[in-house]
Parts: sequence; structure tokens; C-alpha cells
Amino acid sequence: MLKTLRSYIFWTYDRGSFHYDVMVTLILLFIFVSPRFINFHDRPVYNLPSQIMVQNDGAGSITYEVKQSDVDQSLQHVTATDPDKRMTKALRRLIEPIAGDMLVERYEPIQDATGQTVAYRVWAHR
Repeated sequence: MLKTLRSYIFWTYDRGSFHYDVMVTLILLFIFVSPRFINFHDRPVYNLPSQIMVQNDGAGSITYEVKQSDVDQSLQHVTATDPDKRMTKALRRLIEPIAGDMLVERYEPIQDATGQTVAYRVWAHR
């Protein structure tokens, strides 16, 4: 019994033998069955805002459209005194999970028929 266990640990059996097939089967069972019972914490977690529309103008310029409610939430986490820098940091904080490391070039508010800001159009590049 001890000799058999030692042979399994050091993998001394020839390919195609019964014991070799048992070891391969156990390895395959572990690979395919263990994720159902063991939490490996390998699922990605996305903390993205609800909606960001990405538009390409065909000339290589990309614009992002961010909802006002998402910007308001992001502004709560930004600590800057200058209002323009504060807005730029909030917009960058929202867009970076999608675009990666980037620089906000400029932004403009998008208003509805009543003149209320509903979103922001952001021009950004790497």
C-alpha cells in the first residue's frame, strides 16, 4: 500500500498503465469538478457605471457620453477645489475602467429641451 502511494506521488507508472490512467482521471476530475465546490475568487468584479456611450467619428477621435446621475455620484468621491478640475477628475474616474489610462481633453454638457443637463460628452485620448 505504501509503495503504491509513493508511486502515485512520484508518478513512476508507465503511460497507458492502469495506475497512470487513474492519476490522469483524478487530475481531470479535480480540474473540472473543483470549481463547483471551491471558491477560487477568480471571477472579475466590474464596478462600472450604468451606461457610457462610446462613439467613434471615423477620424480616430473617440467621444464618450456619460449620464448626469453617474457624474453626480462620481463627484462625491473627488476632492479638488477647482470646479473644472473636479469635473475632469470625475469624468476620468468614470471613463478609465472602459478606456484605460487616458486624458480628458474637453467636455461639454448635453441638455434636454428644458435646458437641464442630462449627460456630458467627453473627448479623451491616451
